[in-house]
Formats: sequence, C-alpha cells, structure tokens
Amino acid sequence: MDERTQTLIQQDQRYVIHPLHHPKDNEKPLLLVEGHGAMLKDSEGREYIDGLGGLWNVNVGHGRKELGDVAAAQMTKLAFASAYAGASNIPAIQLAERLVKLAYRNTSAVYFTTAGAESNESAFKLARFFWKVLGKPDKVKIISRVHGYHGVTMAAMSATGLAAYHKMFGPLVPNFIQAPAPYPYRWEGGGETGAEAANALEQVILREGSDTVAAVIGEPIMGAGGVIVPPPSYWPRVREICTKHNVLLIADEVITGFGRTGRWFAMGHWGVEPDLVSFAKGVTSAYLPLGGVLVSERVHAALQETPADRKFMHAATYSGHPVCCAVGLANIDIIEREGLVERAGEMGRRLLSRLESLRDLPVVGDVRGFGLMCGVELVEDRVSKKPAVGLGGRVVRESISRGLLPRLRAGSTDPAFGDTITLAPPLMTPVETIDRIAAILREAIIASTR
Repeated sequence: MDERTQTLIQQDQRYVIHPLHHPKDNEKPLLLVEGHGAMLKDSEGREYIDGLGGLWNVNVGHGRKELGDVAAAQMTKLAFASAYAGASNIPAIQLAERLVKLAYRNTSAVYFTTAGAESNESAFKLARFFWKVLGKPDKVKIISRVHGYHGVTMAAMSATGLAAYHKMFGPLVPNFIQAPAPYPYRWEGGGETGAEAANALEQVILREGSDTVAAVIGEPIMGAGGVIVPPPSYWPRVREICTKHNVLLIADEVITGFGRTGRWFAMGHWGVEPDLVSFAKGVTSAYLPLGGVLVSERVHAALQETPADRKFMHAATYSGHPVCCAVGLANIDIIEREGLVERAGEMGRRLLSRLESLRDLPVVGDVRGFGLMCGVELVEDRVSKKPAVGLGGRVVRESISRGLLPRLRAGSTDPAFGDTITLAPPLMTPVETIDRIAAILREAIIASTR
C-alpha cells in the first residue's frame, strides 16, 4: 500500500461515518478510484468486476462520459431551480412525461425525490393523504413483508422487514405491520408458496381491519433480503386482495425499475398495475441522486381535486432538481438505444444458468434469480437447510481477492436464514464477464470450505 493510500485511509477512519458504520469494518477498506463499464479499479491498480452494479444502481455501467457531459451542460445553464408550487424547470417536466409513458398504463404523474427511502416515505404520505381526501382518515396503516427492504429513514425503516436495521433505533414508527414473505426455499406451509403467502397477507389486513389499512408495500423481487423471487401466483393474488379490501398497492421498484428484471418496471411480468411506484437508483444509473413516486390516475385525481386548504403539504428542496433530471433523461436514452432492458433479461438468464451449476457444491442450498438479480444461499446441510452463518463473509473475501465484488445478505443478522451471496451487475456487462462471475464464485466457495 503506497503512502498516499495509507494517508487517505487514515483520514477516512478519522473523519467519515459510513453507512452501516462500525470502525472494525473500515480497518482495511477498499479504496476505489476508477470505473469503466462493469469494472472498477482500486487505488493500487487492482481491477474488480462490479458484481452488484454499485448498490443495485449502476445500470448502464461506469464511466459514461455522455452522462457527465449532460450534467456539466445543465449545471452551466441552470444548476438549480425550485419545483415548489408555482415554479418548474424543463428537464423535470420532460422526465416526468417520459416516465409516465414508460411505466404502467394506469400511471398518471410523478413526484420527484432524491433517493429510495425518501421515495418510500413520500409514498406512505401519498397513501395517507389519498384516504383522508376520500373521507377515510383512519386508513393509516402500512403493511410490508418480512425480509423486505425499503430504506432506513424512520418510516422506511419501520417498513423494512430486516430486524438488524431496527435494533439500535427503536421504537419503530406506529402503524407499520409485517406479513410473511413469499420465500419458496424457506416456506414452511404445506401448499403453494405464492397463494399461501398472499392469503397470509390478507389475514393481516383482516386482523387489522381494512378500514385502518392505507397500503401494502412490497418489492416485486426482494433485493437486500436475499433476492427472493415470488412464485408467479403471488402478485396477481395480492393485487386482487388489495382491490377487494380497498387498500392501495405500493410497488417498491427502487431496485427492480429501469430494466433490472428485463422490463422497465417489474410488476409488468405478472400483469399487475400498482397504485403507487417508488423508484430511484437506476433512473440515473447512480450518476446523480434522483428518485420519485409514480402515481396512478386514481391517486393523481385526489391530488388534483382536493380543496386548497387540504393540499399536499409535502415537499423537498431538491424535488425535480434540473441537473438530476437532465441526467435521468440521458440515462433513459442510453438504456433505450442500447437495448439494455432486453439485454438484462438475456444476461440474467445466462448468469442464473451458470450459477445453477454451483448446486453440486455441498454448501449451496438454493440458487435463484430474476433478470440481472441473482442470489446463492449457503447452508451447512442441504437436507435440513440449516443456515451457514458466517460462511458468506469468507466467500465474499475470497471473491474480492479474485477480482469480484459481490454483496452478502448476512444470516448473522437473522440466524433463521442463511448467508446469501447477491449479484446484480450492470445491465451492459459483457458475456465473458457474466461467465467469469460464476467461475469466480465457484472458486471462492471452494476456497472458503477447505
């Protein structure tokens, strides 16, 4: 390690508080300095495959000069403009129209945010606002699912179904309730997982009283929870249940939006139209922070028709930020021009097929995926499915030493479930790199179990 790198790491340890911070984790941090396509380079010149596309968000790959050029041009023309009532800017208007046309048939308008957690916070407030406008002020509860991840601001954390995020920040916000997840590998019911999990969610609505429930929120495919792919029966049944009980359906597409699953937005795989869609990450491929909530015609009508004294008093300084929106437009151009939505489906199938070959390793309990989102769950014993807690950390370290950056859903935070290695490379990742990901992971698992 050269002297400059050592100095930077010391400064990092002294001055930076990291997400999910503990000083032990930053004793030997990976200092990244450069990225091109699906590859990253550290301060000592070592290269790595970006196995998680940043944090599920660098959809078009690293080092896209055209996105930097668009940002610079917009900054010099108009760096900031408020989007508060009575003002707007051209990139925000153009991106809103583009998104509405790309999303679901029932989509009508967009509220812009800067990140996924803020998008979900906004979706919760939109849901409560909607029911108050309709004269149902008691409909305030939000139902999420165990293993779901929706961010770690207070309300988003309370919806997140991963207990490790709650431990040091409780109590949780009231009126957030969790239902079982459609997790086929770990489902303990006797029937079909999709139908049983949907029925379990309906029982939560009935127990709480549908007249108190504002919305159900769910990721189409759970990401941070371990790439949990629901059976095809699940989401159509959930949509029926929400409609039946007059409950809004919020699709958290922060990870699954913008081509990650082989469609622009993932609920379309099952012919489902949500009432609200939270998005972020891939809208700019992480080149600038941007997110938002797509609202259905039904919700939009409530916003448009409410009296002035009951208007939507929700706001953020950077909503509709012109530079972020300009980059969002250019990013969507790249995705369309290069056919990356279709490519994600094709490369996702290839990656999953390569990962399926890992099933011959005794510690691989489950291999699953959908589009360019894959998970490999590790176990001590295949028959009992006993979780392999701690093995995942060794596999990640061995992967990094071989030039692959994956992510770990650690079972140590929830011992009933095993360590899962998650992968979501950029949508433009070359074929040979896709194949190399699976080969490196095989080597890393073998090395970790010797």
